[in-house]
Amino acid sequence: MNTIQQTVYQAFGLRIKSEISLPELQQVNNTNRSADVTVRFADLSQWAGAIATRETNFTMQPPGFMFQMPDTGIFCIHEGNSITIDPAPQVSEAKLRLFVLGTCMGILLMQRDIFPLHGSALMIEGQAYAFVGHSGAGKSTLAATFMQAGYPLISDDVIAVNYENGVPHVYPAYPQQKLWQESLNHFGISSDQYSTLHDEYDKFAIPVGDQFYNQPVPLAGIFELVKTDEPEAKITELNRLERLHIMLAHTFRGAIVPRLGLKQRHFSQVAALAGELDAYQIHRSTTAFTAPAIMEKVVQIIQSQNHAASRSGSNS
Repeated sequence: MNTIQQTVYQAFGLRIKSEISLPELQQVNNTNRSADVTVRFADLSQWAGAIATRETNFTMQPPGFMFQMPDTGIFCIHEGNSITIDPAPQVSEAKLRLFVLGTCMGILLMQRDIFPLHGSALMIEGQAYAFVGHSGAGKSTLAATFMQAGYPLISDDVIAVNYENGVPHVYPAYPQQKLWQESLNHFGISSDQYSTLHDEYDKFAIPVGDQFYNQPVPLAGIFELVKTDEPEAKITELNRLERLHIMLAHTFRGAIVPRLGLKQRHFSQVAALAGELDAYQIHRSTTAFTAPAIMEKVVQIIQSQNHAASRSGSNS
């Protein structure tokens, strides 16, 4: 990896100057302003022994929070403003990018006091809504259904939530979605023109182009998807304790929070959001393709909420 040229990108509300090409991100033409984050290559081999002797491969060391992935490399995230990569021999940049834009970025956001959710976020009726769930729950498929209906994508995989003027906002990630082959089949999309992700032979990186919204949007609610054998989709509203639980459960790389020493701060973030956001649980069928029906139900709930809020405001 002999990359020297640096390019400035925009993602998660941050300017990112990188020595590794990040084609998924939007480039910044005006590079006069200083970068918020730098991504660079360096030799981290002296720390390999310290990482290997830990219970897991995640550890805090003097240079920063470090981890090692077999046949990939060593990564170091320092104080929310730098990501350093020591690549393994012959590793591809595509594989390195998966960790830079995934695990590394999630850790960096936590270090910057930005809350990372694992899911997809879309703009619906002028506000952001996050769709979370465990792997295979159908988050990206539902997001693609919304996008086909004209609702813009704000983020896929890592949802960066930060406060602006006292209001939680979702900050846009980058114009790409990750979809399984099964999802592409449902939409009648050929996978021939798309690249597979390095670690998934049947999961594809799908550019979304002008269906991407690149400005921060107020976060109004969260929908958790869970799989069920029931033939029809069902949506139930969650109470505050249940909202707290789903945000803890679907924090991006949440298991790393204690190792970062951020457990108390993380809980405070989640508790605050649970107190002010609406949240629902979507029971989606595993026996039928119910994404279009779920989308209709979700939009009806949001429109009903907005109508009630509008009436309440006019009456006051």
